[in-house]
Amino acid sequence: MIDFNFEDVQFDLPDQTKLVGWIKSAIESEGKQLGDISYIFCSDEYLWNMNKQFLNHDYYTDIITFDYVKKDVVSGDLFISYDRIKDNAEKFNVLRETELLRVMIHGVLHLVGYDDLTDEDEKEIHSREDFYLNKWEK
Repeated sequence: MIDFNFEDVQFDLPDQTKLVGWIKSAIESEGKQLGDISYIFCSDEYLWNMNKQFLNHDYYTDIITFDYVKKDVVSGDLFISYDRIKDNAEKFNVLRETELLRVMIHGVLHLVGYDDLTDEDEKEIHSREDFYLNKWEK
């Protein structure tokens, strides 16, 4: 099950039925099963406070992923700053929807086992993001 929640922001998501199918397909393409995933959309301040409280990081971020994966069943809570989505879309000259989808699939990729701690890891996860973004557009 995948659900979408809004804390202190409100905006229109792309087609939720299509979103769920896209995310589920990505998880299955990675050889995993869909468990329970919650997306929680919030502001910069909300996520900054979570970043400080739970990760001891004092900076803004676009996503924090809480991993509840058990074996091959993918579950987690993904907190996404919509303020970062808007700013990054402008910064990288992409549509907001594209940046939103990139961050949403980025969190899923973390849940299925990808990391971005090294340059090599970062290159790989960005490649997978692009792969799934291309699937969205088809």
